[in-house]
Amino acid sequence: MADWNAWHRNYDDPASGLARRLATVRAELARLLAATEGRPTRLLSLCAGDGRDTLPVLAAGHDNVRAVLVEIDAGLGAAARAQASQLNLPDVEVRTADAGVMDTYADLPPADVLLACGVFGNISDTDLETTVGAFPRLLTPGAAVLWTRGASTGDDDPTSHPGDAAELVRKVFTRHGFVEERFIRPDDAGFRVGVHRLADVPRSDPTGRHLFRFTR
Repeated sequence: MADWNAWHRNYDDPASGLARRLATVRAELARLLAATEGRPTRLLSLCAGDGRDTLPVLAAGHDNVRAVLVEIDAGLGAAARAQASQLNLPDVEVRTADAGVMDTYADLPPADVLLACGVFGNISDTDLETTVGAFPRLLTPGAAVLWTRGASTGDDDPTSHPGDAAELVRKVFTRHGFVEERFIRPDDAGFRVGVHRLADVPRSDPTGRHLFRFTR
């Protein structure tokens, strides 16, 4: 399995695709949160790592936001907690738990913004379908999902979709009642960033359901 602490060090190269993706995610998150100013907003981040895509945005003045960051790696979670404390973000909870099971979210109210960054490129197509299909149970009507995916490259990519794997992600969101708001595909980089909005759909009890497991 991947060493995710080492993987995060790739952000240190400002010219890397990962650093460019981070800047894009932050910009999109800032745009989404700007539209919520003046009303209480709940944010949920899956596989949040050390929180670098979320915490600096929240620290820019979004004091109407209560956030839960879910990260299974204890070291990355500790780094996120330390950063949240340093940035004086008391309304941020960093939860050391498996983001791939619905029990992790059983006590949480529905979120208005959900981040699924660095997730879809590490799970099977079957788990992608299951995960996106379960998102409505975690969200308020009209909530936004901000997601990332790399183009399918290399033998270790878990998708069987031919061509650009982000196209599969877009189709799966559409199948599960989401409307695309934004899709960013740079001509000179392999990352994709999307935003989809949830229509009002029925929800059922999510307790105990498996969402995904990382394949690498």
